[in-house]
Amino acid sequence: MDNDDLRRGLSTCHKKFSEATAILAGDALLTHAFNIISQPEQVFKIYPDTQTRIKLISRISWAAGIKGMVEGQMLDMQSYQSEQRDNLTHLKKIHALKTGKMITVSVEAGAISVDADTETIEKLIIYAGKIGLAFQVADDILNIEGDPKIMGKAAGSDALNDKMTFPAIIGLAESKKYAKKLIDDAIETISQFDEKAVPLRAIANYIINRDH
Repeated sequence: MDNDDLRRGLSTCHKKFSEATAILAGDALLTHAFNIISQPEQVFKIYPDTQTRIKLISRISWAAGIKGMVEGQMLDMQSYQSEQRDNLTHLKKIHALKTGKMITVSVEAGAISVDADTETIEKLIIYAGKIGLAFQVADDILNIEGDPKIMGKAAGSDALNDKMTFPAIIGLAESKKYAKKLIDDAIETISQFDEKAVPLRAIANYIINRDH
């Protein structure tokens, strides 16, 4: 949808094949995910019970659908002509939906799968929401400072396309501070989990320190 030529150093699907193929590939991957959850024995030897899997399907479909990723992506595309181009709150909403919902439900799904208690799930949702937003802030920063050879995609395209980004609204330096605060807050949210949260802390730190 951003019409970039490259992703991870390879030609994007719509460039290498066709726009129709890219759309159908997205449709296929999304629907196949629900097929796997509903019939996990195709792939997995151990999996949650039926009621838990129904809950997972409900949560993931909600996060991916019209009140989640799809809505966020639509708002992102509309932002090129939006009257809210300088509205930081609106930009946060876009990415909380577009990127944040899918990262959040990924973390939430793991907790649901092992029947975690409500308090644990709530903490993990807060953590995931913060790293999800930080991921996008970091993406905006990399689009300015990143090395295209390392990132595997073009840099500078956001400014060229006059895209609504965090650096465009609050500046590059403030964007870096904001990303760090989000990560610090995310890590603090899961501090009670001690060594069990080591992988989650590693993910959070990767988001803020990544170069691609």
